[in-house]
Amino acid sequence: MKKLERLQKYLARSGVASRRAAEELIRRGLVKVNGIVVTEMGTQIDPEQDLITVNGKVVKPEEKKVYLLFNKPLRVVTTLDDPQGRAKVTDFLHGIKERVFPVGRLDYLTEGLLLLTNDGDLAYRLTHPRYQIAKTYLASVQGSVSHQLVRVLEKGVELEDGKTQPAQVRVIKRTPQETLMEITIREGRNRQVRRMCEKIGHPVLSLKRISFGNLELGNLPTGQYRYLSRSEESALKKLCQ
Repeated sequence: MKKLERLQKYLARSGVASRRAAEELIRRGLVKVNGIVVTEMGTQIDPEQDLITVNGKVVKPEEKKVYLLFNKPLRVVTTLDDPQGRAKVTDFLHGIKERVFPVGRLDYLTEGLLLLTNDGDLAYRLTHPRYQIAKTYLASVQGSVSHQLVRVLEKGVELEDGKTQPAQVRVIKRTPQETLMEITIREGRNRQVRRMCEKIGHPVLSLKRISFGNLELGNLPTGQYRYLSRSEESALKKLCQ
Protein backbone atom coordinates (compact mmCIF):
# COMPACT_ATOMS: atom_id res chain seq x y z
CA MET A 1 0.00 0.00 0.00
CA LYS A 2 1.39 3.41 -0.99
CA LYS A 3 2.24 5.79 1.84
CA LEU A 4 1.08 9.25 0.76
CA GLU A 5 2.23 12.56 2.23
CA ARG A 6 1.00 16.12 1.96
CA LEU A 7 3.08 18.09 -0.53
CA GLN A 8 3.85 20.98 1.86
CA LYS A 9 5.03 18.56 4.55
CA TYR A 10 7.27 16.82 2.03
CA LEU A 11 8.81 20.16 1.02
CA ALA A 12 9.46 21.05 4.66
CA ARG A 13 10.96 17.61 5.30
CA SER A 14 13.20 18.15 2.29
CA GLY A 15 14.61 21.35 3.77
CA VAL A 16 13.08 23.61 1.11
CA ALA A 17 11.29 25.88 3.58
CA SER A 18 9.10 25.78 6.68
CA ARG A 19 5.68 24.27 6.11
CA ARG A 20 4.00 27.68 5.97
CA ALA A 21 6.59 29.01 3.53
CA ALA A 22 6.21 25.83 1.46
CA GLU A 23 2.49 26.56 1.18
CA GLU A 24 3.34 29.98 -0.23
CA LEU A 25 5.64 28.38 -2.84
CA ILE A 26 2.75 26.12 -3.86
CA ARG A 27 0.33 29.07 -4.09
CA ARG A 28 2.77 30.93 -6.34
CA GLY A 29 2.89 27.98 -8.76
CA LEU A 30 6.58 27.27 -8.18
CA VAL A 31 6.10 23.59 -7.30
CA LYS A 32 5.63 20.79 -9.82
CA VAL A 33 4.69 17.14 -9.25
CA ASN A 34 5.81 14.93 -12.13
CA GLY A 35 6.17 18.01 -14.34
CA ILE A 36 2.72 19.43 -13.55
CA VAL A 37 2.27 22.67 -11.58
CA VAL A 38 0.31 22.07 -8.36
CA THR A 39 -1.34 24.98 -6.55
CA GLU A 40 -3.89 23.14 -4.43
CA MET A 41 -3.20 22.89 -0.70
CA GLY A 42 -3.34 19.42 0.77
CA THR A 43 -2.21 17.67 -2.41
CA GLN A 44 -1.01 14.17 -1.55
CA ILE A 45 2.13 12.78 -3.16
CA ASP A 46 3.95 9.45 -3.11
CA PRO A 47 7.47 10.24 -1.82
CA GLU A 48 8.80 6.99 -3.28
CA GLN A 49 7.46 7.47 -6.82
CA ASP A 50 6.64 11.13 -7.53
CA LEU A 51 9.19 13.64 -8.82
CA ILE A 52 8.93 16.98 -6.97
CA THR A 53 10.60 20.13 -8.27
CA VAL A 54 10.75 23.71 -6.97
CA ASN A 55 11.80 26.34 -9.50
CA GLY A 56 12.91 23.49 -11.74
CA LYS A 57 15.17 21.88 -9.13
CA VAL A 58 14.49 18.35 -7.88
CA VAL A 59 13.99 18.22 -4.11
CA LYS A 60 14.50 15.24 -1.86
CA PRO A 61 14.49 14.86 1.94
CA GLU A 62 17.79 15.52 3.67
CA GLU A 63 19.05 12.50 5.57
CA LYS A 64 21.05 14.58 8.04
CA LYS A 65 19.16 17.07 10.22
CA VAL A 66 21.01 20.31 10.86
CA TYR A 67 20.33 22.87 13.60
CA LEU A 68 22.17 26.20 13.49
CA LEU A 69 22.15 29.23 15.77
CA PHE A 70 23.00 32.37 13.78
CA ASN A 71 23.65 35.94 14.93
CA LYS A 72 21.84 37.90 12.22
CA PRO A 73 23.36 41.28 11.34
CA LEU A 74 21.35 44.42 10.59
CA ARG A 75 20.13 44.93 7.02
CA VAL A 76 20.00 41.25 6.18
CA VAL A 77 16.80 39.53 5.08
CA THR A 78 15.60 36.16 6.38
CA THR A 79 13.96 35.15 3.10
CA LEU A 80 15.83 32.60 0.97
CA ASP A 81 15.67 34.81 -2.12
CA ASP A 82 15.27 38.56 -2.41
CA PRO A 83 14.18 40.34 -5.61
CA GLN A 84 15.92 43.51 -4.38
CA GLY A 85 19.26 41.75 -4.19
CA ARG A 86 19.81 42.43 -0.48
CA ALA A 87 22.06 40.28 1.68
CA LYS A 88 20.38 37.06 2.92
CA VAL A 89 21.12 35.03 6.04
CA THR A 90 22.10 32.07 3.87
CA ASP A 91 24.92 34.18 2.37
CA PHE A 92 26.70 33.82 5.73
CA LEU A 93 26.45 30.02 6.03
CA HIS A 94 29.78 29.12 4.48
CA GLY A 95 30.55 25.41 4.77
CA ILE A 96 26.92 24.30 5.23
CA LYS A 97 26.09 21.83 2.47
CA GLU A 98 22.54 21.09 3.60
CA ARG A 99 19.72 23.39 2.52
CA VAL A 100 18.48 25.11 5.69
CA PHE A 101 15.82 27.75 6.28
CA PRO A 102 15.02 30.20 9.11
CA VAL A 103 12.59 29.25 11.87
CA GLY A 104 10.38 32.34 11.90
CA ARG A 105 11.76 35.69 10.86
CA LEU A 106 13.64 38.74 12.06
CA ASP A 107 12.90 41.90 10.12
CA TYR A 108 15.50 43.75 8.05
CA LEU A 109 16.50 46.15 10.85
CA THR A 110 16.41 43.59 13.69
CA GLU A 111 19.54 41.68 14.62
CA GLY A 112 20.32 38.73 16.84
CA LEU A 113 19.41 35.12 17.38
CA LEU A 114 17.96 33.22 14.44
CA LEU A 115 17.53 29.45 14.34
CA LEU A 116 18.03 27.73 10.98
CA THR A 117 17.34 24.08 10.20
CA ASN A 118 16.23 21.59 7.57
CA ASP A 119 13.92 19.90 10.10
CA GLY A 120 10.55 21.04 8.76
CA ASP A 121 8.46 19.30 11.42
CA LEU A 122 10.36 20.93 14.29
CA ALA A 123 10.25 24.33 12.59
CA TYR A 124 6.49 24.01 12.19
CA ARG A 125 5.99 23.22 15.88
CA LEU A 126 8.36 25.94 17.10
CA THR A 127 6.38 28.59 15.21
CA HIS A 128 2.93 27.20 16.04
CA PRO A 129 0.94 29.42 18.45
CA ARG A 130 0.00 26.37 20.54
CA TYR A 131 3.50 26.02 22.01
CA GLN A 132 4.08 29.70 22.87
CA ILE A 133 7.87 29.56 22.61
CA ALA A 134 9.42 32.47 24.53
CA LYS A 135 11.48 35.01 22.56
CA THR A 136 13.46 37.71 24.35
CA TYR A 137 14.61 40.99 22.81
CA LEU A 138 16.81 43.89 23.86
CA ALA A 139 14.88 46.97 22.76
CA SER A 140 16.30 50.46 22.86
CA VAL A 141 13.40 52.90 22.50
CA GLN A 142 13.01 56.64 22.18
CA GLY A 143 12.38 58.60 25.37
CA SER A 144 11.90 57.64 29.01
CA VAL A 145 9.31 54.87 29.39
CA SER A 146 7.27 55.38 32.56
CA HIS A 147 6.45 52.61 35.03
CA GLN A 148 2.80 52.90 33.99
CA LEU A 149 3.64 52.24 30.34
CA VAL A 150 5.86 49.30 31.29
CA ARG A 151 2.77 47.84 32.96
CA VAL A 152 0.78 48.41 29.76
CA LEU A 153 3.36 46.38 27.80
CA GLU A 154 3.23 43.65 30.44
CA LYS A 155 -0.56 43.42 30.47
CA GLY A 156 -0.98 43.53 26.68
CA VAL A 157 -1.22 46.22 24.04
CA GLU A 158 -4.21 46.73 21.76
CA LEU A 159 -2.93 46.48 18.17
CA GLU A 160 -4.82 46.49 14.87
CA ASP A 161 -4.77 42.67 14.81
CA GLY A 162 -5.90 42.29 18.44
CA LYS A 163 -4.52 42.63 21.94
CA THR A 164 -1.10 41.12 22.58
CA GLN A 165 -0.61 38.46 25.20
CA PRO A 166 1.05 39.46 28.49
CA ALA A 167 4.78 40.15 28.12
CA GLN A 168 7.67 40.18 30.56
CA VAL A 169 9.44 43.54 30.63
CA ARG A 170 12.57 44.56 32.52
CA VAL A 171 13.96 48.09 32.32
CA ILE A 172 17.76 47.93 32.16
CA LYS A 173 18.53 51.63 31.74
CA ARG A 174 16.38 54.75 31.56
CA THR A 175 17.40 58.28 30.55
CA PRO A 176 15.28 61.22 29.33
CA GLN A 177 16.36 60.44 25.77
CA GLU A 178 16.31 56.63 25.67
CA THR A 179 15.16 53.51 27.53
CA LEU A 180 16.77 50.07 27.23
CA MET A 181 14.39 47.22 27.99
CA GLU A 182 14.42 43.44 27.91
CA ILE A 183 11.08 42.25 26.48
CA THR A 184 9.93 38.63 26.36
CA ILE A 185 6.93 37.65 24.24
CA ARG A 186 5.36 34.29 23.37
CA GLU A 187 3.67 35.22 20.12
CA GLY A 188 4.98 35.43 16.58
CA ARG A 189 3.18 38.42 15.10
CA ASN A 190 4.87 40.45 12.40
CA ARG A 191 7.07 43.24 13.88
CA GLN A 192 5.33 42.71 17.21
CA VAL A 193 7.83 44.33 19.60
CA ARG A 194 8.22 47.35 17.32
CA ARG A 195 4.45 47.77 17.05
CA MET A 196 3.98 47.42 20.82
CA CYS A 197 6.52 50.13 21.51
CA GLU A 198 5.12 52.42 18.82
CA LYS A 199 1.66 52.00 20.35
CA ILE A 200 2.81 53.35 23.73
CA GLY A 201 4.54 56.28 22.02
CA HIS A 202 8.15 55.11 22.29
CA PRO A 203 9.42 53.98 18.86
CA VAL A 204 12.21 51.41 18.70
CA LEU A 205 15.70 52.75 17.98
CA SER A 206 17.38 49.35 17.87
CA LEU A 207 16.19 45.77 18.40
CA LYS A 208 18.11 42.57 19.04
CA ARG A 209 16.80 39.08 19.84
CA ILE A 210 18.93 37.48 22.54
CA SER A 211 17.06 34.23 23.25
CA PHE A 212 14.64 31.80 21.64
CA GLY A 213 13.18 29.11 23.89
CA ASN A 214 16.13 27.54 25.68
CA LEU A 215 18.68 28.99 23.22
CA GLU A 216 20.85 31.96 24.20
CA LEU A 217 22.75 34.19 21.77
CA GLY A 218 25.61 34.61 24.23
CA ASN A 219 28.82 36.05 22.78
CA LEU A 220 28.44 34.63 19.27
CA PRO A 221 29.86 37.30 16.92
CA THR A 222 27.55 39.10 14.50
CA GLY A 223 27.30 37.27 11.17
CA GLN A 224 28.58 34.00 12.65
CA TYR A 225 26.80 30.70 13.25
CA ARG A 226 27.31 27.60 15.35
CA TYR A 227 25.73 24.16 15.54
CA LEU A 228 23.43 23.47 18.46
CA SER A 229 24.81 21.09 21.07
CA ARG A 230 23.03 17.78 21.59
CA SER A 231 21.62 19.03 24.90
CA GLU A 232 20.34 22.26 23.29
CA GLU A 233 18.76 20.29 20.47
CA SER A 234 17.09 17.88 22.89
CA ALA A 235 15.78 20.67 25.16
CA LEU A 236 14.44 22.60 22.16
CA LYS A 237 12.49 19.58 20.95
CA LYS A 238 11.02 19.02 24.42
CA LEU A 239 9.56 22.56 24.37
CA CYS A 240 7.12 21.58 21.63
CA GLN A 241 6.36 17.91 22.28
